[in-house]
Amino acid sequence: MKRIISLDPGIGRTGYAVLEKEDQTTRALDYGCIETQVNGELQSRLLKIYEDLTKIIKKFDPEIMVVERLFFSNNQKTAITVGQAQGVMLLVAAQFQMPLSFVTPLQIKSALTGYGQASKDQVSRMVKILLSLEKMPKLDDTTDALACGLTYLALYKLQAVQ
Repeated sequence: MKRIISLDPGIGRTGYAVLEKEDQTTRALDYGCIETQVNGELQSRLLKIYEDLTKIIKKFDPEIMVVERLFFSNNQKTAITVGQAQGVMLLVAAQFQMPLSFVTPLQIKSALTGYGQASKDQVSRMVKILLSLEKMPKLDDTTDALACGLTYLALYKLQAVQ
């Protein structure tokens, strides 16, 4: 059995998913979004991400943290704050002595749909099918975290978590 936590980093919303894979079955144990106050001070927002992520990890005891590696081309301010949020995630992984892995949007699209230019809707539909979800989560950040975790499990299915 392998249990992972996967994250879609963001300062306003960080999507998370706790997935468990046993034999050929993957199920979502928990998923959602860590949301921070839009007008809150940066340090308060980062603290909220830290505290909520710590609670989730203590509750589910995942073996590895998987983070979507984000690429930005136009908004430097957004890139910096998302990078700061991601730094908090890396700190939490280090505190729990948890191995860390990154997957890219291209890897996610390719692994889940077979097409590196797939739309968000195509990826979302595959997440729903692969996890047998009755309905999709309301927020894209949550769906992205689920997709990130599924991608890790697909790409590294032969590797044991050390």
